[in-house]
Amino acid sequence: MKKHAVLVALLLSLTALCACNGGKTGKNGSDSRSAVVGITQDLDSLDPHKAVAAGTDEVLFNVFEGLVKPSVDGTLVPAVAEDVEIAPDGMSYTFTLREGVKFHNGADVTAEDVVYSIKRCAGLLSDPDPEVKVSSALSVISAVEKKNAGTVVITLKEANTELLGFLTVAIIPENYTEQSTKPVGTGPYRFVSYEPLTSFVVERFPEYYGETPYLEKVTFKICASNDAAFMELLAGTIDIFPYLTEEQASQLTDEYKLEVGASNLVQAMFLNNEFAPFTKPEVRQALCMAVDKQEILNIVAGGKGNIIGSNMFPNFGVYYNKDMETYYTYQPEKAKELLAKAGYNESNPLTFTMKVPSNYDFHVATAQVLVEQYKKIGVEVKLQLIEWPTWLTDVYRGRDYEATIVGLDAALAPSDVVRRYRSDASGNFVNYKSDAYDALFDKAKASVSNEEKITYYKQLQEMLTKDAASVYLQDPAKLVAVNKRFTGYRFYPVYVLDMASIRPEK
Repeated sequence: MKKHAVLVALLLSLTALCACNGGKTGKNGSDSRSAVVGITQDLDSLDPHKAVAAGTDEVLFNVFEGLVKPSVDGTLVPAVAEDVEIAPDGMSYTFTLREGVKFHNGADVTAEDVVYSIKRCAGLLSDPDPEVKVSSALSVISAVEKKNAGTVVITLKEANTELLGFLTVAIIPENYTEQSTKPVGTGPYRFVSYEPLTSFVVERFPEYYGETPYLEKVTFKICASNDAAFMELLAGTIDIFPYLTEEQASQLTDEYKLEVGASNLVQAMFLNNEFAPFTKPEVRQALCMAVDKQEILNIVAGGKGNIIGSNMFPNFGVYYNKDMETYYTYQPEKAKELLAKAGYNESNPLTFTMKVPSNYDFHVATAQVLVEQYKKIGVEVKLQLIEWPTWLTDVYRGRDYEATIVGLDAALAPSDVVRRYRSDASGNFVNYKSDAYDALFDKAKASVSNEEKITYYKQLQEMLTKDAASVYLQDPAKLVAVNKRFTGYRFYPVYVLDMASIRPEK
């Protein structure tokens, strides 16, 4: 609290000094045709098929589109395709392509481009690029074929009625070789420039097939930390900042308005289930029982946010198992009993290291609360802050960690949030292994009955909760600062920053 107070005082004095010299240098209030958005994570790739981080996807959302794209109400709406017909048996998808869609380099989008893009993401190209993030959800595809100039047919190995949620993958030109340095998509904004650790700049695409964006230019300013971004916000050099803490929100100046929505993330203390203490279910369950989730919300978010009990967030609607929210209640004494059963007590305390990405203040603050809560049951947690690229390399890809706190997003398909716990899933960085879980997931994915899917997905969530695969905490509230010069900020049920909806306040 004191740190932010000092920052505010410093900024106010700087503002006064600038005013004496005729105004703030670098302030973005000269017109409403451009905006600066503060982000705290560098992009891990400009090629949308190689990006891993959700923070990259939320920015590239403005540049790239799939056959379909998400809407604010959670439905999938036409994008590069104008229509789709799903076979009754769930074995094929036939897409009618939208006429007149152009890439940012001026080329028309063709059926060949669509076939190439889907095959690339599904790992079906004859000469695959090893850096492409092959989607396990698309492994169900057996063939992607051009039926005619305006039609593409996707044939599956087995029935799957949820595939549409994964066909938001970017459609890119087939014969374009500079995607990693000069990205080309079909979205409302086209690429202008990128300077690592500094900025990613886009401009309005005049030939966009859809509604023309209001802003001519958007600069995503990459800040070293949340505090650095907040300082720039108060100084007026950032117009929109979507990662406010509760404390920062309370210190906004009159120049900004606060927008509040759901993050649509699963924030958890994820556990490496192959780390020796966590191989014992009673240890994992004890860690769940020792957490006072409401206290976490109160301290880090002023009580805002949604407590969760498994690996899905509330905006998944009918698939969400609300009963899991209260499966583990705060029972520190019971937690101690379980730890004692596992061989941990005052003379042999449980100790582990929690690696947390330092650029996410919210996760760091949550980790600090957890450290104190675990002290109450005699558990020592060593907090290790690491840079985001290191987290991706060591924790997510390398699985070299004991515990971590992060938020996970998902595509608009319930299978996406439960898929990562399948034993052989590439994204199963928690190393959860369960034959029963794998079998139930396969049944859920293969079913063409929505009623059955609802039942299966709720059972999968229950299984993860009872097994205490990780310590599920919350779907955090998303606090966004928006300069009052602008309106139109929209929250989505997926992790995106839609700048096409931003327009000048009349």
